[in-house]
Amino acid sequence: MIKREDILSMEFLKKSEYTGSHRGMRYRLEGVMEEGEKALKATVWPEPFNFLKTPEELKETKVFAFAEEGVVAAVAWMNERLEEDPGKWERSWERWTDYHME
Repeated sequence: MIKREDILSMEFLKKSEYTGSHRGMRYRLEGVMEEGEKALKATVWPEPFNFLKTPEELKETKVFAFAEEGVVAAVAWMNERLEEDPGKWERSWERWTDYHME
């Protein structure tokens, strides 16, 4: 389970994106502008590749408030993704041959 304390501070998120992984799921939190307001965008995708090398169709994204409550909600959402379809994440590292890199 991903915990809030696994994610760096709001001060860090104000300046940079944060990435991590847990049980075959990679994730990224970043500040974005959404309808004129700063928001927190959470993205999850299966291993083995990083955010830039993973095809968009394998990524799931959700936007939250750019505040402590948004980070807590994003962590809860990421954990829901893990629990909802554990087979998607388990052994995802074995999929090296499924990807066609250009």
